[in-house]
Parts: sequence; C-alpha cells; structure tokens
Amino acid sequence: MTSTVSEAGSRRQARAAHEAEQISMLEGLVSGWLAVPEAAERQGIALSAVRRQIQDRELIAVRRGPNRAWYIPEPFVTEEGPRPEMKGTFSVLADGGMTDLELLIWLFSADESFTGGSAMASILAGHKTEVRRRAMEEAF
Repeated sequence: MTSTVSEAGSRRQARAAHEAEQISMLEGLVSGWLAVPEAAERQGIALSAVRRQIQDRELIAVRRGPNRAWYIPEPFVTEEGPRPEMKGTFSVLADGGMTDLELLIWLFSADESFTGGSAMASILAGHKTEVRRRAMEEAF
C-alpha cells in the first residue's frame, strides 16, 4: 500500500513538472495575456460571463504566474467577445487528443508553413479552414 501511495505521489510530481515546463514554453510563445477581469473589461461583460466562456470552451485559459491565476491569450478576445473561429479550432485539437496546454503550444509555436508563421497568425489572417485541416492531420 505504501508503494502505491508513493507511486501516485511520484506521478503527480512528474505531471506538475511537465505542466510547469509547458507553461514556461508558452510564456515564450504568447506575447500577451489577459487575466479574467481584463477579458471581462475588454468585452464589457461580467466576470461570471468570462468564466462561462471558459467553461463553454469559447476561450481557453491557463493558470500562470506566482498566484496561479487564470489567464487567456490576448489574441483570443476582442471587444465583441471571443474570436468565433477559435471554439471550433479548440474542439478539433482537443478531439485529436491535445490538452489545453498542448493545443496552445501548437497554436502559437513558430511554423513557417502557416501564413504568418504560426497557426494562430494564420487564423488571424483569415485562414481558419487551413489551420483546422492541419489540426485534424495532427490527430492522425
């Protein structure tokens, strides 16, 4: 029984270390972040509405910083609300087996084969169909 408990603790530590590594990688990829209150202010809505957008996966947020507060990549949020092309893209990537951190890394990583140099830049340039097609290919 003791070995099972220590194995579970080791797995938790390994997962936490891997997550910290991914967050660190994201810090270098995403140039701007919005805390939940900032996203609410940008859209002119209540904090609870932003939390609902996260829950409904219209937005993806990660815990970062010393307080481990929720932050959303800045390009996902406009004054009108979440970018509409993102929800379907998030779904395709998640259905392909990516975690939220992995899909954010994929979206923001440099890839010169995309217009603009990354999947996110390509989406911002109006090429969501190409990004989703490539996302589906990633899954298989």
